[in-house]
Amino acid sequence: MNNPMDASSFSRAQHNYYCEFEKILSKIVICHNLMIDNGIPLPNNENLIRDKLVNNYINNPKIKRKIEFPYFVFPEAQEIPTGRTDIRIQHPNSYYDQNTEYYIIECKRIDNTNIRGTTGLNALYISEGIYRFVSNYYSSHYFTNGMIGFVVEPMDIHDNIKTINHLLKNNFHQANTNREISQQNFIPDFKYHYNSEHKTKNGSRLRLYHLMFDFSSLIHQKKK
Repeated sequence: MNNPMDASSFSRAQHNYYCEFEKILSKIVICHNLMIDNGIPLPNNENLIRDKLVNNYINNPKIKRKIEFPYFVFPEAQEIPTGRTDIRIQHPNSYYDQNTEYYIIECKRIDNTNIRGTTGLNALYISEGIYRFVSNYYSSHYFTNGMIGFVVEPMDIHDNIKTINHLLKNNFHQANTNREISQQNFIPDFKYHYNSEHKTKNGSRLRLYHLMFDFSSLIHQKKK
């Protein structure tokens, strides 16, 4: 009799989680594209950009039906006991059980200031983003989660990913990076999607997906 917990069974299940999350991310990219097409001005504020993305687009009933996105998406969702996550994504079958398994996406702004330093927004992308998953501050039910970088100033995004990888390698060893942030190709016509692999504090292998949303043309004010 086959052991349902053997390595091959786990590998197949993990692959399914990767595929499901990649489909979720592809739908979120559609919402990003709609925001760009609509050209609505955005404040240079992480939470307000996230709220516009989630409330006006991802959770918009007309858009959800059009792009066939049945998942429940919660901004500022409570993560017991550590705090609040930027975005929690639950399968519709699990709606009534708030403690069930779910995916988490952490959002961070990205700009051109001090990009190679340990105090700029690239550094915060790691220390207040990637670290939160690696340290088990946030749950990793599927050992699969994501981050969205809100790019608020014009830049070469691929070059900036190289800079974040430089910081991971040389300054932020606690990120336990097994594989640096690498470009992926599962979302057609959107080149700014990546993933990386890390080892969590309890020794589990974690995959993080990274979307970089270039909102620089929509930003209309400096963050206060």
